[in-house]
Amino acid sequence: MILLQLSAGQGPVECCKAVGLALKTIEKQCREKGIKLDIVETVATKEQGCFKSALLQFDSQNRGSAKKIAESWQGAMLWICQSPFPIDKKGPKRKRKNWFFSGQMYEVNDTQLDKGVTFQACRASGAGGQHVNTTDSAVRATHTETGISVRVESERSQHANKRLARALLFQKLEATKLEQMTQQEKARWQQHWEVERGNPVKKFKGEKFTLSL
Repeated sequence: MILLQLSAGQGPVECCKAVGLALKTIEKQCREKGIKLDIVETVATKEQGCFKSALLQFDSQNRGSAKKIAESWQGAMLWICQSPFPIDKKGPKRKRKNWFFSGQMYEVNDTQLDKGVTFQACRASGAGGQHVNTTDSAVRATHTETGISVRVESERSQHANKRLARALLFQKLEATKLEQMTQQEKARWQQHWEVERGNPVKKFKGEKFTLSL
């Protein structure tokens, strides 16, 4: 399983816009290479096309090409553009033009992860018509050791929901590890992030999000 986590960090809405533009670019790259891409989870803002974070899963059947794309989006990245958003509804736009966001790739052994996880089929809820309401297509995945649990019902098949649940659960476990860091470890992590910001692996320019590095 190959995952890519895009994040705007603590940045303003412009950084969230950069994540949204990056997501569109990755979707285009995958279409061109014939790679199936699943958007496992997004944390959106109120502005259209803006995301605080996005978790993506690449089809492992074309593993070499998928990994190459995911790896190319790993690290700190920079979008250089005049802000499309005003400071407030009546105010001027920000003078700042540099907006950072980041990517983190994970290559996960599905079999190894499943050893500590239990999966339970359950009835899907909400919109979706008769098919959704009459089949146990939703899946709940629970990490036995920590008790962390996720539920996925976005796909029609139980198999597809299980695949997405596995990816989402892994991301939740990684987030928990970060939360449990000591203050010293968090300080080192923050220092590393600040250094990375000064050395972006990719630079994009303008409203068309054109790659320049």
